[in-house]
Amino acid sequence: IGLVFWSIAEPIKHFTNPPSIDSQLSPANLAMGITYFHWGLHAWSVFIVVGLSLAYFSYRKGLPLTIRSCFYPLLGNKIYGPWGHAIDIFAVVGTMFGVATSLGLGAMQVNSGLNFLGDCPENKMTQIVLIVLITACATVSVVLGLEKGISRLSYFNICLSIILIAFLFFLGPTMFILQTFGNGVKDYVSNIFYFSYWSEWIAKPRWQSSWTIFYWGWWIAWAPFVGMFIARISKGRTLREFIIGGFFAPVFATFIWLSVFGGTALYLEIFEGAPISQAVSANVSTALFETLAYLPMEKITAALSTLVIVTFFVTSSDSGSLVIDILTAGGDQNPPANQRVFWAVTEGVIASVLLLAGGLQALQTAAIASGLPFALIMIGMCFALFKELRNEP
Repeated sequence: IGLVFWSIAEPIKHFTNPPSIDSQLSPANLAMGITYFHWGLHAWSVFIVVGLSLAYFSYRKGLPLTIRSCFYPLLGNKIYGPWGHAIDIFAVVGTMFGVATSLGLGAMQVNSGLNFLGDCPENKMTQIVLIVLITACATVSVVLGLEKGISRLSYFNICLSIILIAFLFFLGPTMFILQTFGNGVKDYVSNIFYFSYWSEWIAKPRWQSSWTIFYWGWWIAWAPFVGMFIARISKGRTLREFIIGGFFAPVFATFIWLSVFGGTALYLEIFEGAPISQAVSANVSTALFETLAYLPMEKITAALSTLVIVTFFVTSSDSGSLVIDILTAGGDQNPPANQRVFWAVTEGVIASVLLLAGGLQALQTAAIASGLPFALIMIGMCFALFKELRNEP
């Protein structure tokens, strides 16, 4: 959901309000470079740490598929006591708020899509109703089970996403999109160390906290969710295959998405005089649909985009509830459906509360706050994994 939400809004925001970085890049290139930085290797390195630790200790050492198992080299059998419970609780809380943040963003963007298509009012009440309705759909997916529910819906979601990105690629500024991808990757690789170590301390003191720190907290909050997903599909892989596949394949796909959507928006803003930046400043959730309004068949692409967001919403809620249920069930990979229904409903409730409490700002704050405690757990996971790998023959 987050990738759809920010793929246009973030490059446009950085283009019109860049950080105080000492860079020779043009505003458009800098905007895409920073966007790649936030969604690239740094994000997936967080997921890889958790996924690799879970996969190693579960499949190699025969321990339950839970976060506590990653601490066996440090705690021994104490992972089955209060220390282990506390570790899994932090993972559950982080996952809950990380997913809830995405659900809140999704509700805001679906509301904007419905408003674009049929003048549906944009307000918090409508967004709460959308969360209730889509959470109900996620509950149905939960009841249908993993194969009939989430697997089929995920496949449907992937097909819709490919159709949407192909629409924009061929209907939009194709050559500019290709140039955006090539230049963006080059600028990202050339400046990755500078972007990583740069810190604002004089001008625009809120930029880094609003963007980079938010993203780092959000990725850490999502780490148990994405890490467990990566671990579950990686049984039988070598460590080298795991790391290469977990880094480059998803990062490459992410950069393609950002190039198509972000590149199209920048082209319209720079060369066509489209007021995308004004729309983003007024309401960030409208960025996608304001961009589609300047392309052919805008109603069709807007309807398709809204459907893609809804399916992302349902799959995120269903998958998030499954991960939380596995953690709270001590690593049981086939927990009862009624427990997953409970967690899916709880995620919807938390997303609704955060929207009512403060909208986008509350969602971002929740992601940062929930990610910080789990960051400390991830440090421990790194030490434990390194210690255990040294004992491998």
